[in-house]
Amino acid sequence: MKTSTTAPAARKAGRLRRSLLPAAAPGLACVVALGGLTAWTSLGNAGTPPDLAVTRARVFLPTGGTPDTAAFFRVINQGDSADELTEVTSPSIGDGIALSRHRMTPDGAAYRDAADRLQVPARGTLDMSPMSSDGTVPAGPAWSLGDRISFDLHFTHSGTVRVRAEVVRPRSL
Repeated sequence: MKTSTTAPAARKAGRLRRSLLPAAAPGLACVVALGGLTAWTSLGNAGTPPDLAVTRARVFLPTGGTPDTAAFFRVINQGDSADELTEVTSPSIGDGIALSRHRMTPDGAAYRDAADRLQVPARGTLDMSPMSSDGTVPAGPAWSLGDRISFDLHFTHSGTVRVRAEVVRPRSL
């Protein structure tokens, strides 16, 4: 009886080929997917980060001795990705500025609801107003109509944007 010394080596090579073939398919799929994504982004189809502009920065002139007033901003996002306004601060006001949304009770009474963040949609606008959302601000006792108050708007992806809000009468917004 003759035994071949190459038979075990051939069987081993055959098993190796049979096990590599199923393992190669996922690897090939990853290479094809990565190539497709590279082509997609190279052609400019992957979108753009948030591209924010802040306009219509206004803060209400405090009236009647109230301790707080409201600041409003229009945040325009021309990018393909959404962002979030997470905080409003001011170098001249200090602590105490809070984001809030305006809500209505079933009986029609308005109230403020604290907000951790306000969404700025992709290719959209966050338009803060007395009917939607604001920054609740401790009132400055010496503010006059037309004064400019600096505010820093802090965003999740776009960092900090400094704006100067004009002090206006509440009915002028």
